[in-house]
Amino acid sequence: MRSPKDFFAPLAVGAPQPPRQIPALPSRMIHFFDPSNEKMATKVPDLAKKVDVLLGNLEDAVKADRKEAARAGLVRIAKENDFGGTQLWTRINSLDSPWVLDDLITLVTEIGDKLDVIMVPKVEGAADIHYVDRLLAQLEARAGLRRPLLVHAILETASGVANVEEIAGASPRMQGISLGPADLAASRRMKTTRVGGGHPGYLVRTDPVGDDLHAGRTTYQQDLWHYTVARMVDACVLNGILPYYGPFGDIRDVVACEDQFRNAFLLGCVGAWSLHPAQIDIAKKVFSPAPDDVAWARKVIAAMGDGTGAVMIDGKMQDDASVKQCRVVAELADALAERDPELAQAYDAATEEALS
Repeated sequence: MRSPKDFFAPLAVGAPQPPRQIPALPSRMIHFFDPSNEKMATKVPDLAKKVDVLLGNLEDAVKADRKEAARAGLVRIAKENDFGGTQLWTRINSLDSPWVLDDLITLVTEIGDKLDVIMVPKVEGAADIHYVDRLLAQLEARAGLRRPLLVHAILETASGVANVEEIAGASPRMQGISLGPADLAASRRMKTTRVGGGHPGYLVRTDPVGDDLHAGRTTYQQDLWHYTVARMVDACVLNGILPYYGPFGDIRDVVACEDQFRNAFLLGCVGAWSLHPAQIDIAKKVFSPAPDDVAWARKVIAAMGDGTGAVMIDGKMQDDASVKQCRVVAELADALAERDPELAQAYDAATEEALS
């Protein structure tokens, strides 16, 4: 175990100082694209204007014979484009693959100044993060980087879930964790072939109303991922990093996608993956607080003054716990408003009406 006083020391001579606080930048949607797909690459400049995070994917969705092309494509795209306020992330290949070492060496030394976050798939425990942490420090020193790259883990194995707290606190670089429901389902031997979302067979049923055990009984579909998302959120909050829902695979079912994203938002996630442009606006809508909620939050904060005591607002008691809840909403709204003028206008209009 490392001494706490050494936790924030660089892991290689000449590497930048590790971050002491993870920036809570807007990241409502992490939009995946395949850098080996030339048609998709041409859309990157326009996508960068619409999303909070662009992620060049090198892992599962890229065929084995296209891995090198994807890596080279990401380098070219990063060098040729100015992403403005949009973050550029990448998902490297898994740590047990033959491509991951070249992924890290190439990306850090070639475009380390353009990358913000490196997403690591199938993280099993803290040891995986320690390996990436040390290697990144060595490569940052070689490339002369002055800003440390951040690390994001995907929770997609039973071992990863069992070790999620130690993963979240494994390195000062840890930016966040995403749920990877498909691989996690396989790891757990869950009997579903869906990529995220619910399942009609996972339900509860109301009690019988008579002798006929089938008549008059209502069923309610349950959330397969509730436990894992809640545990992941707690681990992230404990360590000052950010939790995310991962992919929703049924691109056509925008209604269920919105429901799943909203469940994650209400539980504490700050964003989700978007696999198709149709999911960008869904994530933007869900992970941006509604104007009425922002107006209410600002109204409570204004009425509570220093945050102590209790007040009655519109027949509802508000106290210090209420203010803490409201600050979560208001601070998120302020951060999003800086990036989205249209959203800022909607928040200000709703607040003005609520306070008038």
